Amino acid sequence: MNYHLTRRGALGGAMICLPGVGRAAETAMRGTPPSVISNPPRDFSPHSAPLMNPDPDVLHIDRAFGSLVIGQEMIHRIHTGLEWAEGPAWCAAGQYAVFSDVKGDTQYRYIWETREITPFRKPSYNSNGNTFDFEGRQVSCQDFLRRVVRWEHDGSLKVLADSYDGKPLNSPNDLAPHPDGSIWFTDPSYGDNISEGHPDEGGGAMNPNGIYDANVGEGGTGVIGSTRQVLPRNIYRWDPSGRLDVLVPGEPALPPNGICFSPDYQLVYLVRGGQLWVGDVQGAKIANPRVFTDCMVDGVHCGPDGMRADRAGNIWAGSTSILGYSGVTVWNAAGKLIGRIRLPEVCPNLCFAGPKRDWIFMCGTQSIYLLRVNIQGASPG
Repeated sequence: MNYHLTRRGALGGAMICLPGVGRAAETAMRGTPPSVISNPPRDFSPHSAPLMNPDPDVLHIDRAFGSLVIGQEMIHRIHTGLEWAEGPAWCAAGQYAVFSDVKGDTQYRYIWETREITPFRKPSYNSNGNTFDFEGRQVSCQDFLRRVVRWEHDGSLKVLADSYDGKPLNSPNDLAPHPDGSIWFTDPSYGDNISEGHPDEGGGAMNPNGIYDANVGEGGTGVIGSTRQVLPRNIYRWDPSGRLDVLVPGEPALPPNGICFSPDYQLVYLVRGGQLWVGDVQGAKIANPRVFTDCMVDGVHCGPDGMRADRAGNIWAGSTSILGYSGVTVWNAAGKLIGRIRLPEVCPNLCFAGPKRDWIFMCGTQSIYLLRVNIQGASPG
């Protein structure tokens, strides 16, 4: 009898019966691959022993997920030691990924050719979400200055939005570019506290008792004046004409967070109140907003933060949950969970990166992770 063990066959999980070895002994020989939930857990350090693939932390929930991932590819932790990693975006022209360390007040670049991570902008004014528009310009949310800015090709900065109806924004968080030149963004209040931005003055929603002093240890205090949260936590559309419109009025129980479009820009996905919502794009408006998924997996809430759509219309969302459920959840266009990527820390946000945009670039709380996949991202950044 001939036994043919091919690499792709083994990776596909085929049962190989070895001569003279019983099923129990064969199972023992295989062992249990270390994962983020094994004891001891897998070692993500650069000099750790390699794992057998497929990666035990890339979970196929539905057969459809198999076409989106590659059996030989493994999760790599490429950097750690951050305070709160957020807002990754891919610059196709520069061949680098940019991301924010919100609490570290620094933007970083991951340079693709050299695999180096270097400081990009410091201070970043507690930048959070980032993206690149359809002209290749970086657009960022700055928590400290409570505004959305765009970096022009000549290196100058343009403030796109810092107020609505004469009142200061709360702290723009995440944003998505539209082919018509508009920028759609969310405005929760996470940056209105002492660790992630510019604290409210006394009496504000994030400093009701006035216990935080924005002047201590912060040389930028006063740049935007003393302010407090006065606007609801809305979702906005910035028009190239400069006009700013409310797309979704804020509701106390539904604070907004991540935002992205479907590949055809007919749908917009929103994180509201710990759930994924979807709405129909009708020109410059959102119609029929509805729950896409409650993000419950095995009875565990995999709280979404940032997300991206792939070219097939699947949604890849960061999961901020308990160990074993933190990482990334992947949902098809019908709102069905089809796959998960487990990480040893929560994953606030992600993007598609690499020259072919076929790598998932994941921001954990303190670390950056990469996984090559078999699908490309839909948005430019």
